[in-house]
Amino acid sequence: MQSKHAPRSPNPVDIHVGTRVRLRRQVLKMSQEKLGDELGVTFQQVQKYERGANRVGASRLWKLSQVLSVPVQFFFEGLGDQLPINGFAEGEQRPLVYDFINSSDGVALAMAVSKIKSRPVRRRILELARSLAEDEDGANAE
Repeated sequence: MQSKHAPRSPNPVDIHVGTRVRLRRQVLKMSQEKLGDELGVTFQQVQKYERGANRVGASRLWKLSQVLSVPVQFFFEGLGDQLPINGFAEGEQRPLVYDFINSSDGVALAMAVSKIKSRPVRRRILELARSLAEDEDGANAE
């Protein structure tokens, strides 16, 4: 059976898991080197996991969940919402959320908003962001 994605391109599931690893590591303000030490791998290996270039095996995923203080399912949250029904993105398409979470602004925003306990306040922030995005679209169209 031949895969629909390029032979050397990362699997979308591996990219998603790696993005979640990176997000949690950054939320904890942990360096790649520190995480690597905790896992018994090099920081380069952590980089490969975070990019999805290398798959995270089951035992390593279990250890990641312990080191990062999250349940194993944390690494798969949102996955069903991000992938097409067949489980693979077409060509080089990557969901927008990956680019956002991999940016320093995206991580900082996610960290700041996650600290807000009030759901109505978080909802107002979302409405503000949508409004600003619409204004930006309108400004670019003129």
